[in-house]
This record gives sequence, structure tokens and C-alpha cells, in this order.
Amino acid sequence: MLFYIAAGIVILILTTFFAFSARYKRCPSDRILVVYGKVEGGRSAKCLHGGGTFVWPIVQDYQYLDLTPLPIDIRLEGALSKQNIRVNTPSTFTVGISTEPGVMENAAERLLGLGLVEIKDLAKDIIFGQMRVVLATMDIEEINADRDKLIANISGGVEVELRKVGLRLINVNIQDITDASGYIDALGQEAASKAINEAKVKVAQAQRDGEIGAAEARKDQAIRVAAAQAEATKGENLAAIEVANSNADRRTKEAEANRLATAAEKVAAAKALEESYVAEAEAEKQRASREKASQEANIIVPAEIDKQRIIVEAEAEAEKVRRTQLGEADAVRYMKQAEADGIKSVRFAEAEGLKMKLLAEAEGTEALLVKKAKGFDSIVAACRSTEGAQNLLLVEQLPVIVSEQVKAISNLKIDKITVWDSGKGGDGNGKGSTANFLSGLVGALPPLHELAGNVGVKLPGYLGEPAAPAPAETPKPAAKKS
Repeated sequence: MLFYIAAGIVILILTTFFAFSARYKRCPSDRILVVYGKVEGGRSAKCLHGGGTFVWPIVQDYQYLDLTPLPIDIRLEGALSKQNIRVNTPSTFTVGISTEPGVMENAAERLLGLGLVEIKDLAKDIIFGQMRVVLATMDIEEINADRDKLIANISGGVEVELRKVGLRLINVNIQDITDASGYIDALGQEAASKAINEAKVKVAQAQRDGEIGAAEARKDQAIRVAAAQAEATKGENLAAIEVANSNADRRTKEAEANRLATAAEKVAAAKALEESYVAEAEAEKQRASREKASQEANIIVPAEIDKQRIIVEAEAEAEKVRRTQLGEADAVRYMKQAEADGIKSVRFAEAEGLKMKLLAEAEGTEALLVKKAKGFDSIVAACRSTEGAQNLLLVEQLPVIVSEQVKAISNLKIDKITVWDSGKGGDGNGKGSTANFLSGLVGALPPLHELAGNVGVKLPGYLGEPAAPAPAETPKPAAKKS
């Protein structure tokens, strides 16, 4: 039992040891170990370059940042200098992740998880922007002549921006500097012409010194020869003559040598002046070209920029007007659509209301007819015969029939009736003229049976029988003439 317990303890210790050893991470020299998660000091990550550290499970994790240098080709073209001359500066930059404390944390925060290609693209964008800024602060002569200052300015500007993302600038190599206007070429031609002129002047001076030395050597030689001859023939008359001749010859040669030397000197000086004038004329031409380029850069380029700015502003204003009009058109369309939807809803509601009203009226009419039918059934049952029920209903309608009869004379406009009656007239029945007038007026009312017949009702017999029509008068035959 003790053996098993001891074996279990040993296995537990070995397992713990291997587990802890697996979580101890060592950092190689070409990488940065970034431990993130629960890090002491409230930092976002802990960065190590070299050495090692223990990475706690669950609460911590780790990744590596590659320190491999990244060469970046920058083909900067058309960058404006301080004189508004566009310059092309192809160059090569070498950058890498910085191992400086504090800058490593920037790299851990902004570059962790990115590949070398993505880091290279980020650095390329930063370098492009800073190169344009630096070139805009320097004259074209300074950019072309002082490469060390140009590289120092670019390095200083780029380094500051790269440190913000955890990178450092390793090397800068400016390959060439050119411009589209030919200003730099003109400066080079001017310097070359000046150097050539100076070299030609030095060559002429050397030739002059050589000719003078040769003349002096010949002169010395002639003097020594004459002295030797004079010494050899000394004491003799012939020697005196020869000495005199030698002297004459010496003078002649000296004059000739002096003439040749002077002529050579003047020819050399004239050639030097001629070449100098030619060089100055060429330099003036180059200077005129440079002035022309400068004037174009100072006048035409700003005018072109203003032209482009005006065009862009006009296009922006047109786009603004177009968008405003589109917005107003959309608003009108939406309002019309909403109004049409509202009218449609109102009409639908009116139709539904009318439908409900008609249904209600139909149901009311149906209920009234049902009630009437039930009432008729009750009347028939109470009268115990159909004929009795009809008579009862006719009695109910008598007021309506009488009202219709009265309407026949109700609209007569009778203000006043004046009857002149002597009391003598009559019809043989004891009635006077006045009585006959009133009887005729009452008789003008429509008979009750005729009114009932007009509405399709036949009155019962106890209301009287309709009057028989008066017999038509037979026309009397005309009397014959004899």
C-alpha cells in the first residue's frame, strides 16, 4: 500500500514538473516573446527579447514577433519640393521591429498577429507620407547637393512615426534624384561647364609655362655655346668676329624666342578667352532654361492647381444640388404615396362602412318583414278567417285613403267666394242655387271606391257600392228641312 502511495506521489510530482516545464517559454535572439492576458502592472502585454518566462495556463498566453529586417522599395514620384518643383526620389528603406523597451510594447499592441507582408505595407505607407513632408521643406539645390542632410531629415521624420507602431529604421539608401522639369540636369550641366572651363584654363597655363621654360632652356644653351666659342677664339681677331657674329646671332635668337613665346602666350590666352566665352554663353542658356522652368513652376503650376481646385469645387456644388433635388423628389414621391395610401384607406373604410350600413338596413328590413309576417299571422288567427283580417287591415288604411281624397282640393287657392242667389233658382228638388254649388263642389272630390281601386284595394260592401256611371245622352236627330 505504501508503495502505491509513493508511486502515485512520484507520478504526480513528475506530471507537475513536465506541465510547468512545458509552460516555461524561452525567447530566441531573432524574435520577441509577447505574453498577454493577466500581466503584472496592469500592462496590456509583457515583451521579452532574450531570456525566458513562465506563462501561466488559462490566464495567460503568448506569441512571437519576428525581428527579420524588411527591405522596402519606395518609388516616390512627383513629390513637391519647397520651390513647388516635382521631384522623383527612388530609394530603398530597411525597417524592422524595434527591441527598445517601450517601443516593443507598441509593436505588441499594433503588430501582434500581422504577417511580414502586412507590416511591410504599413511601414511603406508611413515612409511615403514622411518623405513627401521632408521634401516639401527643402530646396531643390539642397536636395541634389547635400545627400547626407536629405537622408538625415528623412531618417528623423520616418523614425519618429515608425516608433509609434513599434518599428525602427535600419537603413536608408537614396538611389537617384530627378525632376520632370529638367532643373537638376541644368544644374549639373552648369557645374560641368564650369569645371571644364577651369580645366581648360589650367591646361593653357601649363602650356604657357612649358613654352617659357623651353625658351629659357634654349636661351641658356645659346649663351653657354657662345661663351665656349668666345673662350676658344679668344685672343684672335677671327675670334672677335665670331664672337660678334655669335652675339648678333644670340640677339636674333633671343628676339625670335621672345616673339615665339609672346605669340604662344597670346594664342593660348585668346583660346582660353574664346572657350570661356563659349562656356559662359552655354551657361547663360542653361540659366535661361532654369529661369523659365522656375517661372513655370511658380506661375503655371499654381494656376493649374487653382484650376483643378475650381473644377473640383464646381463638381462638388453640382453634386450637392443634384443630391438636394433627388432628396426633394424622394420626399414628394413619398408624400404622394402616403396621400394615395391614405385615400385608399379612407375609401376602403367608407366602402366597409357602407357595406355594414347596407347589411344593417337589410337585416332591419328583414326583421321588420318577419315581424309584419308574424303580425299578419296573429291577425289572421284572431279574425279566424282571411276575409276578416283583410277587412280589419282596410279599416286601418281608411285614414290614409281619406287623406288622399282630401288632398284633391287641399291645394285649391280659394280666398273668398261670393254667391249671388235670389232664392228663386232651383232644380225642382227644393234646392237653391247656393246649395247646388256646394253640392257640386263636394261632388268634385274623387269617390272613395275609385281612390281605393287606384291603389289596388277593393273596399268591402258595408262601405257602400260604387256609383253607376251616368248614361250617355242620346243625340237628338237633326230636323229635316222641307
